[in-house]
Amino acid sequence: MTAPDATSDLTAAAAKPDTKPAPTWRESMAVYLQPRVLVVLFLGFSSGLPLALSGSTLQIWMRELGVDLGTIGLFALVGTPYTLKFLWAPLVDALHVPLLTRVFGRRRGWLVFAQLLLIGAILLLALTDPARAPFMVALAAVLVAAMSSTQDIVVDAFRVESLPESEQAAGMAAYVAAYRIGMLVSTAGALVVVSAFETSGLPRPASWMWGYVVMAALILIGTITALAATEPAQSKLAEAEMGADTALTRVMHAAAGAFVEFLGRRDALAALAFVVLFKFTDAFSGTMTAPFVIDLGFSKVDYAAIVKGVGLAATLAGGFAGGFVARRYALATSLWIGGVVQALANLSFSWLAIVGVNQWALALAISAENFTSAIGTVIFVAYLSALCKNPLHTATQYALLTALAAVGRTYLSSGAGYVAKATGWPLFFVICVLVAIPSLVLLAWLQRRGHFAALGPAKV
Repeated sequence: MTAPDATSDLTAAAAKPDTKPAPTWRESMAVYLQPRVLVVLFLGFSSGLPLALSGSTLQIWMRELGVDLGTIGLFALVGTPYTLKFLWAPLVDALHVPLLTRVFGRRRGWLVFAQLLLIGAILLLALTDPARAPFMVALAAVLVAAMSSTQDIVVDAFRVESLPESEQAAGMAAYVAAYRIGMLVSTAGALVVVSAFETSGLPRPASWMWGYVVMAALILIGTITALAATEPAQSKLAEAEMGADTALTRVMHAAAGAFVEFLGRRDALAALAFVVLFKFTDAFSGTMTAPFVIDLGFSKVDYAAIVKGVGLAATLAGGFAGGFVARRYALATSLWIGGVVQALANLSFSWLAIVGVNQWALALAISAENFTSAIGTVIFVAYLSALCKNPLHTATQYALLTALAAVGRTYLSSGAGYVAKATGWPLFFVICVLVAIPSLVLLAWLQRRGHFAALGPAKV
């Protein structure tokens, strides 16, 4: 059963052209203070925070306890839920969370539900011991990744549906910058918190436990934001479109509509391969960056101080630089810029491996990596968002794309530890540059086929 005129409303909401003149500098800056952009900013922080807790921060915890590099590299596989989240994304698009959906709405109800489960999963991980019970650590880390990826499904859909055209560019920069800040807080911030607990006299296992408890509490920032936000208008229209359909029918329509519509596009498989490979250079090096710094002789406090200081500044600058590039240049040109600079930044770590323990060299390498990675991420998010066009299955389609993007981080990079052991650190980061070549070849091919021109303006 379909509400009258719901389909036409959805089409108009998704396809309405932008006829406004280019904003002035003052208008461009003021848009960052719009309530919807601020909501996206805080939700971006909540999305970025959990990733490192089952990734690089966990790896440092394990390395401090003497766990083998190869085993640490294999722990990248706990990110499997990020690559499979498209399987349950139709549930997010189609089903209601008892009580929460009725009280808060279709997207906000799922947001609150996912964040509460995520807090519980992080607390469970806090209670594990990487040295004595690696299986329990892996299980808890998988649960964190599963709840985090579910939160990502909802946040991505909420973001795509809630921002009007005039706030898209600001929302893109704010979301990615906040996401990266969340990652920095759960890496550098977590290390500072753990070190502070150790300094106060707590033993190392207890310090790590309480460090993760603090990280779990920070997820409440996203929960408070979800409670304060308003349900996106496009989500309400999509809810009316689904009408009184049964739960099973809703799920089937969400899943089938998302996959059939996307796979029916020209060069769909090549576009999906490009999605998998574009951030692979970042993922391959990022898997081993924290163990590399510790192995080089830096303390976790040194690493945390630099990542939190110059790393944070570089992330913010890179996020806004990426927003400028995405707005100033065509989508294909922007992807070329982002793809090349994020690959070449790996050479700064090769240089650091030769220089050795030097605070300035570490600061430069971390800054280069954070700045270029943020540029690439903003542009990549713009591309993914341009591929999602229908609010009936925004969550499912975006989850499919971001799940494929996580393949590089989870599976293709799982052997990075063994490569680093076999080659040594300087050559390893040169290899990280070379693994970007397949994505650039695909980028050139898709550009020749007119793939990017056919997408129209990128929406985030």
